[in-house]
Amino acid sequence: MSGLGRWSLGIGVGLLVVSALCVALELVPIAVIAGILGLVGVGIAGYDAVYEWLGRVERRRGAAKARREREHEGR
Repeated sequence: MSGLGRWSLGIGVGLLVVSALCVALELVPIAVIAGILGLVGVGIAGYDAVYEWLGRVERRRGAAKARREREHEGR
C-alpha cells in the first residue's frame, strides 16, 4: 500500500471512530458527515491496496513469462 493509501486508511478509520462517538453523544449531523468522509477514506485505501496488489500480480506474470521464454530458447 502506498503512502497515500496508508494515510487514507488512518484518517478514514479515525473519522469512523469519531462518527461512532458522535452517534453515542446524539450529534447525528456531525456523525453523518464524519461517517461519509470516513467511508470515502477507507474506500480510497481499499482501491489503493487492490491497485498495488494487481501491479504485483502483473510483475509476477511478466517474470514467469520471461522465465518460460528463456527455458524454451535453451532447448
